[in-house]
Parts: sequence; structure tokens; C-alpha cells
Amino acid sequence: MTYAHGLVIGKFYPPHAGHHHLIDTAAASCARVSVVVAASTAESIPLALRTAWLRETHGQPHVEIFPVMDDVEVDYTSDEIWSVHVAAFRAGVAMGSGLGVAVPPVDAVFTSEAYGPELADRLSAVHVAVDPPRDRFPVSGTAVRDDPVAAWEFLAPPVRAYLARRVVVVGAESTGTTTLARALAAHYAGRGGVWAPTRWVPEYGRTFTEEKLAAARRAAGDPSLWLDDLSWKSPDFLRIAEHHAAMEDAAARSGSPLLVCDTDAFATAIWHERYLGTPSPEVEAVHERTPHHLWILTSPGGVPFEQDGWRDGASIRTWMSERFREELEQRGLPHITVEGPHEHRLATALEATDALLTKGWTFSPPLSP
Repeated sequence: MTYAHGLVIGKFYPPHAGHHHLIDTAAASCARVSVVVAASTAESIPLALRTAWLRETHGQPHVEIFPVMDDVEVDYTSDEIWSVHVAAFRAGVAMGSGLGVAVPPVDAVFTSEAYGPELADRLSAVHVAVDPPRDRFPVSGTAVRDDPVAAWEFLAPPVRAYLARRVVVVGAESTGTTTLARALAAHYAGRGGVWAPTRWVPEYGRTFTEEKLAAARRAAGDPSLWLDDLSWKSPDFLRIAEHHAAMEDAAARSGSPLLVCDTDAFATAIWHERYLGTPSPEVEAVHERTPHHLWILTSPGGVPFEQDGWRDGASIRTWMSERFREELEQRGLPHITVEGPHEHRLATALEATDALLTKGWTFSPPLSP
């Protein structure tokens, strides 16, 4: 190794391929690398999240990621402000010693920024410039915040999962939710380019029910058992909600800026009410921590009820549809209702989804010079 201890400083707001190249370059040249994630409270992506993303992406054993909250203004002409920033960086790097690890002095600072030589000098270290013109990865944090879609190819899986706009198709049984979810995802995938890997997440509740019925038949030794013979409990719905959320996250990591979901934890909470008569705080908690941006409610209007042997009935369908509508409105969740023939539903869903994507993303501005 050329250096004993390399340092990388950045906001990583959010991390992108240029940042990863910078860290990997330092890792290839140093026995130890300290990466300081210097965030401010003014920024809208939590420091803990950025830190977790980098730790996931950079699993090299000699690379350590340290979060530092730095709310001091940026002024490269002020010696006093420089000193405060450097002190914060030193404190972050010193965290390793708090873990009982002897931390060698920083002897190399890796940056792609104009301030790099000054920072290295103040740390009595060598400055290593890494692709300052960003020829290898033409991207920046500002560019990502301005247009995540244009920068999508430069984002790692966890960042994609965070930024993907998630559209959920919900509705009672036999109202065309799966048909619409498939068609919506296929439409965007057909646009090609960054949209080509647009994914849809199938409803896990149906799969869980099939597995639950099969297990009950095996346990009883009775293949004639049917849905009415099953006993439902809150943990069943919690498992459905958690598993579906995990499927969403996995799909969002490898997909496009849009993810289409056939139901979600919000819908599972309504089904919990349907079968057990009460709300579920645990399922609601899954809903609260899983980001979604638009709900599309499929109305029974224009869709004949089809009994495939797994569904409740037409009367329950009407009641469930009304419960979905009431809860969407009461909670103030952004939603639309689609009805009529499939072509009309798809056109309405596309219009609302396009509007969501056109609205774009909002980031709080970082502290800047």
C-alpha cells in the first residue's frame, strides 16, 4: 500500500458512482481508509441513511464510514471556518480510537474537488486528486438532486430503492388490480432506456394464503380443507405486510425510477380489519415506514365479479371498495380512482403516474459557499 491512512470527505447527498470511485481508489492505495460523511441538519436525506448506504456499498474491511454532523457554513476564504471544519473531520476520524483501535495519522486526502489541496495541507497530508474533471463518471450530487432520472445509471441499489417513485394499485377482490399493475409497469418498461427495468411487485397475500391452506391440509391430513377452514391471526397479516415490503425494496433496488406495487401494507391493514374486525398497529407500522407516493384505487364499476374459488363475494367486494376509499381520503393519501373498461383505467393511471414523475423529487439545499 502507498499510504497508511487515507481520508475521504463528502456530503454524499446522495452517494453516486463518482463517490464510490473515489472511495475505491483510496481503498486500493491505503492500508486504512476513513470516509467522513459530513452532513448538515438543513439537508433532507438523513445522515444515518447516507452512512448506511456507504457501509453497504463499501464492505472492504479496511474502509470505515464515519458520520459527522457539520452545520458550520462553508467559506473557503475563512481560516476560522476552515479550522472548525477540520476539527469536525478529525473528531469523526478519531471515532476509531473509541473502539479500541489505534488510528494512525491521516497521510493522504483523496478528493475530486478544488479545495482538496488546502484540506490536505491543513491535515499535514498528501493530496491525491481523483478524476477532477469527472471524465470517468460525469455526475455530481447536485446533478443527482436536480434530475435523479438522468443520473439513475450512476446510483447504487440502496439509493435507487430510496428514490424510486412507488405507485400502489389497491382495490377489493375482482376489481382488476393485478391486471392494471401489470399493464402500468409494462407501459413504462416499453419506453426503454432508464425505464426499461420498470418492475411490478405481485400481491404476496394470495401466495401466503395458498401456502397457509396447503400447510393446514398437511397438518390435518385432509386435502378437502378450504378457505373457510382457515384460522386467521394478526401475525399472519404482519408477515404478509413485512414480506411484501421486502419484495418492494428488492424490486426497487434493481428497477427504474418507477416501481408499481400490486397492494401494500395499507391494503393489508384493511384486510386485517375485514377478517379480524380490528385495526393492527403492527401492520400500520409497516405502512408508515414503507414509502409510497400514489395510490390507484380500482373501482368495481365496469368490472363483473368473477369467483375463482378464492374470493369472498360480490357484496364483500362493494364493502371493501368503500373502506379503501374512506381510508385513503381520511388519511389524506394521494390517490385516484379508476373505473370503467381496462383501457380507460390504464389511461387514467398513466396520466396520474406521469404527473407524479413530472413533479419530480424535492431535496433541501445543502450548505454551500
